Amino acid sequence: MDWIAIAKSPFTWGLALGLLFFVLSAWGHFKTTNEFRRYRKHLSDKLDLDAAQLETLKKEKESLLKENENLRLKIGLLAEKPDAKIGRDLEILARAEKRMILRAPGFAPAWEAAKSESADEVAQEEMGKSLPKRFFNRLFGNASLKLLDSAQAEAAAETAAQPQPPNPPEPGTKPAA
Repeated sequence: MDWIAIAKSPFTWGLALGLLFFVLSAWGHFKTTNEFRRYRKHLSDKLDLDAAQLETLKKEKESLLKENENLRLKIGLLAEKPDAKIGRDLEILARAEKRMILRAPGFAPAWEAAKSESADEVAQEEMGKSLPKRFFNRLFGNASLKLLDSAQAEAAAETAAQPQPPNPPEPGTKPAA
C-alpha cells in the first residue's frame, strides 16, 4: 500500500481529526480534574481554618465567662463592705437627685438651696470654724442628734417663755395705739 493513498483516504482524515478531538478533550478533562482537586484542597484548608478559629473562639468565650463570673462574685463581695455600701448609696442618691430635678418642677430650687447650705456647712467644718457633725454622729450615733434636738427645743421654749420687749417703731411710721 501506498502511504500517500492512505493519507488521502477519508477514513485517515476522520481518524486523525477524531484523535485530535480526543487529545483536546482528554487534556481539558485532566485540566478540569486538577482544578477540581485544587478547589477541594482550598475548601478543606478553609474548613480547617474555620474549625480552628471556632475552637479558639469557644475557648475564649469559656474563659471570658469564667472571668465574668469571678468579677461578678468580686463585685458582690466588694459591695458588702461598708465603704462600698456608702458609695453605692451615694450613687443611688445622685441618680435619684437628677431624676427628681428633671421630673419635679418645685423640687429643684429647694434641693439646690439645701445642697448649697450643706456644702457651706461642710466647708466651714473643714476650715475649722465649727465642730464636725460627722465626728459626733460617729461617736455618739443618733443619740447626739436627739440631744441636740432636745437642747434646741429647750432653747426655743426658754426664748418663748421670756417676755419680749416691744419692738420700737421704725422711723417714718406711726406708733400703733
